[in-house]
Amino acid sequence: MSVQIVSDSSAGSGPAPDEAVGDGTAEFVDVADVVEKFAAAGYLADQRLATTVFLQHKLGKPILLEGPAGVGKTQLAKTLAEVTGRELLRLQCYEGQDETTALYEWDYGKQLLYTQVLREKISQVVADASTLSEAVDRIGAEESVFFSERFLAPRPLLEAVRADHPVVLLVDEVDRADEALEAVLLELLAEYQVSVPEIGTFVATHQPMIVLTSNNTRDLSAALKRRCLHLSLDYPDSARELEIIKSKNTGLSDTLSAKLVEIVRGLRDLDLRKAPSISEAIDWARTLAVLGADELTADVLAQTANVVVKYDRDLARAIDALPKLVDPNAEVPEHLHSHGHSHGHGHSHSHGEHSHDHGDHDHGDHDHGKDQSDHSGQAKRAAKDVPGRHGSDYYGSPGAKSDAGTRTISPGQGDRSFKSRGGGARKRPF
Repeated sequence: MSVQIVSDSSAGSGPAPDEAVGDGTAEFVDVADVVEKFAAAGYLADQRLATTVFLQHKLGKPILLEGPAGVGKTQLAKTLAEVTGRELLRLQCYEGQDETTALYEWDYGKQLLYTQVLREKISQVVADASTLSEAVDRIGAEESVFFSERFLAPRPLLEAVRADHPVVLLVDEVDRADEALEAVLLELLAEYQVSVPEIGTFVATHQPMIVLTSNNTRDLSAALKRRCLHLSLDYPDSARELEIIKSKNTGLSDTLSAKLVEIVRGLRDLDLRKAPSISEAIDWARTLAVLGADELTADVLAQTANVVVKYDRDLARAIDALPKLVDPNAEVPEHLHSHGHSHGHGHSHSHGEHSHDHGDHDHGDHDHGKDQSDHSGQAKRAAKDVPGRHGSDYYGSPGAKSDAGTRTISPGQGDRSFKSRGGGARKRPF
């Protein structure tokens, strides 16, 4: 096995940069060679990305790719394994993940079976022991076998170190995992080694090429970033995205592919929960080709928009925007509206003048037992607003009194209303 085990105190710092490829062969001659080999594998790498991959090969450092989902981060690791002829080992990260699913764990089934065997043979082991102390020492020596490579179950991180051949290790969506997993990664990223407390430290003889990806759902630690070559990937410009779609042989004509790219880029400018990715744009092109679309109309795009838009709210906004994205001067058809309701009641309300125009509805033809003014209450309200309805004293003006609208109250009524209770002032209830 091409793995060396050393004690924790004597752990090395990993292979030197000139041994970065593990087997000593030159995998990339220069940056142009990276571009050429990746293009042959169907991955169009720009100069900046190709330079980062070439530096990884020469410097022996991991790569950290950050950016939105669907811009080719995971595919880069797959392509890197393909063009270099290495095996791909993948660790898919998730919330709550710990070292037992990323690094290693103990095979408890085998340990339990070994316990049964030891229990049957224990008498033979201590049969010739002269003292109890000697017997305990013998049993203790056998117990140490429980935590040996025999019962060690490696996970992707340890597999990458213990591999007897060069590999590419993909740690995908590391931002989804907890910070505890980042701490586990630090030793591997810095020195290409893994420590198992019960055994020692495993140091790789074939240094793996490590690619970490992040969708920027949270900030990664500075310690992790410091150990990697960092590269931020974003959506490409329209020319490169068109080139990518054309390279996938989607079956859609170049003219329609160019139009589709502009529409996808327009959707990304909307306030969507998840913007369409490059891979989804490729799927959309293939979908339209399968349907035999010879023109990109708002109807056709609306029927297939679910290929690139995956949330209901996003889909409603996308369908509303598609007619304008197809033709900025187009009128939006009613059936493309997200609400899908047509309120054509013909009611026109002008509250400032209290006038109601009911359009085609002739309420005069309906006999409700009262006139229309009574039905609306407008006549009653207008009658109550006649000037002089109340006396001048009602409005607080001194002087002449008027009997118009005033009510005469007899002294007896006042006495009954305010008659004191028990000779004292009337108490107000609480």
